[in-house]
This record gives sequence, structure tokens and C-alpha cells, in this order.
Amino acid sequence: MSNDVLTRLEEVLEARKAADPDSSYVASLYHKGLDSILKKIGEEATETVMAAKDGEKEKIIYETADLWFHCMVLLSQQNIKADDVLKELDRRFGLSGLEEKASRKSD
Repeated sequence: MSNDVLTRLEEVLEARKAADPDSSYVASLYHKGLDSILKKIGEEATETVMAAKDGEKEKIIYETADLWFHCMVLLSQQNIKADDVLKELDRRFGLSGLEEKASRKSD
């Protein structure tokens, strides 16, 4: 299910690149540029943290969905596929977090 949702979302986000910024929220983000997308991700990350501090499950889910959505907008804007991120997560299976972090230091 999750890959299907990501694939469908990627298709919509890609289509919004050609949309009129006045007719689409995503198109307006693309039009405003990277800084606006990054600002939105920062806002959504803060809202996710605040929801977690409040401890309300539904609010955490809602805010996390907003955060993931805006991260997907960033990936699309940068011409990166969600599958690239999923492959990186898959690569990390079997590694401890400490091993994975140490491997980045030697790169």
C-alpha cells in the first residue's frame, strides 16, 4: 500500500510542475523555489514535534503526513524519486545505527 501511495503522489507532484501557480498549491511552491519548499518543511517538522509533545496520536499522524508530503515536494523538485530514498533505507537494514553513522564518516 505505501509504495502505491508514494507512486501516485509522485505522479501528481510531477504533473503539478506544469500547472499554473495560481491554480495549484504545489505549483505555487515550485514557482516560489527551493527556499519556500525548505521553509515549509521546517514549519511542518516543528508542527510534528509539537504534536508529539502533545501526545495526541491523530494529531501526530496528521502533522507527519504534512511533513512527508512536503518532503515529497522537495524530492520531486530535485528530480529524486521516492524509490531512491526507499532503496537507501533498505540498504541500511542489517546495520546498526552506529555502524551506519560511522560508515558516513569514512566517505
